[in-house]
Amino acid sequence: MQTSIIRRKNPGNRISNGSKVFDVIIIAVMIIVCAIVLIPFMRVIAISVSDPKAINKGMVSLLPVGFNLKSYEVILTDPVLWTYMRNTLAYTAVGTMVSVIFTALCAYPLSIPGFILKGPLTIFLTIPMFFSGGLIPTYIAIVGMGGVNSFWVMIFPGCVTAYNAFIYRSFFQSIPGEMRESAYIDGANDMVIFVRIILPLSTALLATFGLFAAVQYWNLWFKAMIYLHDSSRYPIQMLLRRLIIVQQMTISESGASNMVELFDSGELTPRGTQMAAVMIVMLPILFVYPFAQKYFVKGVMIGSIKG
Repeated sequence: MQTSIIRRKNPGNRISNGSKVFDVIIIAVMIIVCAIVLIPFMRVIAISVSDPKAINKGMVSLLPVGFNLKSYEVILTDPVLWTYMRNTLAYTAVGTMVSVIFTALCAYPLSIPGFILKGPLTIFLTIPMFFSGGLIPTYIAIVGMGGVNSFWVMIFPGCVTAYNAFIYRSFFQSIPGEMRESAYIDGANDMVIFVRIILPLSTALLATFGLFAAVQYWNLWFKAMIYLHDSSRYPIQMLLRRLIIVQQMTISESGASNMVELFDSGELTPRGTQMAAVMIVMLPILFVYPFAQKYFVKGVMIGSIKG
């Protein structure tokens, strides 16, 4: 009897030990991932506030050496920064609304079982997921429509993607069809149902993909480099490109910034200025994440239940 009891306990013990080992592995992996994310972030902060001499000597690692906010002061007092920031805020706000609304309008008809064009439109949306027209045909089309150097060229191209439309469609299909049928009986049309029933029940989805769209528009730089010729319309990411990629040590196109003089005098260092610019550009969108975090899992997972 005692032998049989021991035999019955052993399998359970092995499962428990395996579960503990799995938990340890998961925790170790998460620690490594957090370190990979946090270490560069800490290094950027440390360099941005360290003493210029310590930066030039390579003494700064994860913790600041000395303390100097001159880089932040010079960048934040330059009017060009605020012009770029204002442009980016406008692109992000308008682009996010356009992306969310247009994607929802595209996906809602595809979620209705009796919609006649459901099949052809699904195929039409699927093709761009695998084939692209390319940059040159896109540029020629935008030039032909007069979109170059306009505000809307930063908004409309790419505002709706097939992948997002299919996620929206799956989410809308998860809403009970009886609610739409009841609204039809009460005399509501499709637009009323969409605005007063579907959208209020899709808060998690809209918040999640709205944040994704906001991050996408906040990080725009390639379209600005291709389609915008007037620097007064540039987004904030073009400032980072100028400081980090092009290595142009002035914010203003005319070179009116006094950065070069400060570099020569030793009050600033190019590396510290670059990291300060990274922090200034990154923090606004970073602060948005905590407010939308609670919608992430619900918004993405519910939209993935049905195909």
